[in-house]
Amino acid sequence: MDELPRDLPILERRAVRVVVTDSLDRVLLFHTQDPDHPRLGTWWELPGGGMDPGETYRDTALRELREETGIVVGADQVGAPTWRRRASFLHRQVRHLQDEVVVAVRLAGPGPDVDETHRLDYEREDYFDFRWWPLREVVASPQRFYPGQLPRLLTPFLAGEAIDEPFELWS
Repeated sequence: MDELPRDLPILERRAVRVVVTDSLDRVLLFHTQDPDHPRLGTWWELPGGGMDPGETYRDTALRELREETGIVVGADQVGAPTWRRRASFLHRQVRHLQDEVVVAVRLAGPGPDVDETHRLDYEREDYFDFRWWPLREVVASPQRFYPGQLPRLLTPFLAGEAIDEPFELWS
């Protein structure tokens, strides 16, 4: 693992990210910023977040999806955690060190607009837009994403390949 910067207090946790696709082969991404770290600019990221005590990865995926997007799905719609990764990034005044799994959720119809009703206050500030991206556009995009290797790994992940990604020092 790369040397972890000692720039801020470290929060170690387990987390889940969700690749939500719709019937039009688009993936839901949030346009994001961190007001405490404007030098990071903006990026596009998958919905998701930290696991609460006692939660399974499915519980976390369902909760985070509902909180961040308003999308409610059944546990049977959450795929297996076949993409595993460890990453570190700055968020507000904390350095996160996360063991993450990425799961897929496929919606039966076109992706809905995002409902922000259940978002946390900081999420309302950080997530300033969303977009249902055509998969081919994510793969070809030069924009910045979290996870950083999303454009390269999205297609193999959705094809069912197991991915054990090396450590990513994202910010």
